[in-house]
Amino acid sequence: MEINKRGQKYLKAKERVDKIKGFYGNLVSYCIVIPFLIYINLRFVPQFHWFWFPIFGWGMGLIFHAMDAFQYNPLLGKNWEERKIKELMEEDKRKNNWE
Repeated sequence: MEINKRGQKYLKAKERVDKIKGFYGNLVSYCIVIPFLIYINLRFVPQFHWFWFPIFGWGMGLIFHAMDAFQYNPLLGKNWEERKIKELMEEDKRKNNWE
């Protein structure tokens, strides 16, 4: 049982590290691509600044990616997912005992 718990904790930690690594990859891409898009826009179509669309669109995606990677959820609170899993498991356990 102890080994199983350690294995589960390891897998959960590895998944979290992978999410954080993915976020940083996304952030680096954003920092490289956005200036390039700004340059293209201002060089070839300076009268219309369309570069704001990818800045805000990708930026919002980046914010949500960061919230997921760093487990920040202002609406549901800290550790909401773990509490909900425990609650559902307890509910399932009660239902199975009654039947």
